Amino acid sequence: MEERQVDLAWLGEASSPLWPLGEVYCVPPEPEALRGFVAQSLESTTASAWLFWDGSLGDPDPGVVEKVLAQPGDLWHAGLLLGTGGKPALFDFVSPTWMLNRDPAPQIEATSWRLSLRACLLPVEVVRQMGFIHAGFRTLESAALELGHRYIRRGVLMRHIPWLVEWPPMARPAALPLEDQLRFVYYRMGRMWGRWALVRAVLSGTVNAFEAVGAWREVCQFERPADPPPYVGPVRSTFSHVEGVPGVSVIIPTIDRYPYLRPLLDQLRGQTIPPREIVVIDQTPGDRRDTMLEPDFTDLPLNLLILDQAGQCSSRNAGLQVASGNYILFIDDDDEVPPDLIERHLENLLRFDAPVSCGTAHEVGAGPPPDDFTHIRASDVFPAGNTLIRREALFDSGLFDLAYERGARADGDIGMRIYLTGQLMIYNPEISVLHHHVPRGGLRTHKARAVTYGGSRSSIAVRHLPGVTEIYLAYRYFTPRQVREMLWLRVSGTFSIRGGLGRKVLKALVSFCLLPDTLWRIHLRRRKARRVLQTYPQIPLLNPPAEQE
Repeated sequence: MEERQVDLAWLGEASSPLWPLGEVYCVPPEPEALRGFVAQSLESTTASAWLFWDGSLGDPDPGVVEKVLAQPGDLWHAGLLLGTGGKPALFDFVSPTWMLNRDPAPQIEATSWRLSLRACLLPVEVVRQMGFIHAGFRTLESAALELGHRYIRRGVLMRHIPWLVEWPPMARPAALPLEDQLRFVYYRMGRMWGRWALVRAVLSGTVNAFEAVGAWREVCQFERPADPPPYVGPVRSTFSHVEGVPGVSVIIPTIDRYPYLRPLLDQLRGQTIPPREIVVIDQTPGDRRDTMLEPDFTDLPLNLLILDQAGQCSSRNAGLQVASGNYILFIDDDDEVPPDLIERHLENLLRFDAPVSCGTAHEVGAGPPPDDFTHIRASDVFPAGNTLIRREALFDSGLFDLAYERGARADGDIGMRIYLTGQLMIYNPEISVLHHHVPRGGLRTHKARAVTYGGSRSSIAVRHLPGVTEIYLAYRYFTPRQVREMLWLRVSGTFSIRGGLGRKVLKALVSFCLLPDTLWRIHLRRRKARRVLQTYPQIPLLNPPAEQE
């Protein structure tokens, strides 16, 4: 391993240790003191990284630090082990069921933005591109959390490494003041979401109105900092056409979409790295089934499974159980794929030493993607229409939960489980397919996608309400308060529409009139989701390789 200088930023009153990897700097564990240290050292330092370390944790181990530097990622910390999990609490009012707002177990290596500067290995280049902690925070814990959220959203790959510190740690961080929590929301999400968080905190009894007003006045004295451009990480491994390229099994469930499936299979013929096999799980009723599919594609390694009972989860699970490749590529039957799709996914995995590569699906007729979906970053989505995964990454997570057999968010659920096992998932917008969003077949067979988010934002009367399985997913992984806040956010979303002032006013009036019906429908779906929890999850395990023929 290449030797790199790592300077030690020693936090606390205890005497600093001898440090063989670089210089030692004693810095008070306060936000402004650390800001000053980094600002003064940034231009002149010859170190490649800083190790921020709280003296109460004992002396850091140079050997451990060198091992950590060899791990995948751009930044490493032990925040969850030091008590940052679930903080700041006010964040639950604006992003309650975001995948990365559900913390992995603190004892495992995993993706986590909830860093602590009490034990953090931070490359200097990351700070040069992305900045350091912002002004105004009272506590170092709050400043570090804002830093972590900013970093991960802008593309810094952050990994929680529990063995960076000795288990168990000696102390826990103090509770975060309301002003710091509000400043986190204001800096990360903006003024509107800061107001929303305070209003919901008051209405839910989390804080009183006087505290909320005082916190708002203090926070608004500071201008919201602009986010930096997306992080450009170091050039890692590059992919080349060599012998022994791992076999890729392509999984394609299909229902009544032969006019789209046939062109897709034709495009798979021209892949720069051919798939080992293409598993098509055909659930089309027998009287409409295309019996010429196999004869017309004899040149492809086609494995055609016929299922008489349609279901998105059982079909994918059936395909996974027969797949023989070391890697699994999930795509939809109404996708158009470029000739280098498989190659790009494999390159993405090698470049970041990750087991999961998530691409993007451009919807026909959709507008430009949100800013978060324009750069490479740790993925908070698992698009079953464009994702490549190492087979063994599914051993701990299991396959698709049958609770979503005829409902939405099956991919979100399996993605959550893969993330919680500690697997590194990389989202790369450059790996793209064209998704036709066909109005028949697929989930539309079960009327599970009658209303989309985009449709609700372009129509006066259309509401995008949470489905039963979406609420079920929230109950599975999040706290009751987070589920409640998700539902309130969805209620508020029924008042939103794109367009001019007149359309916005009309949408607000219509949504207000429909509000009792909106609340009643959500109540019924919430009750049904709780009933689903009594029977599910039902998650099959992937057969081990020894059982495969």
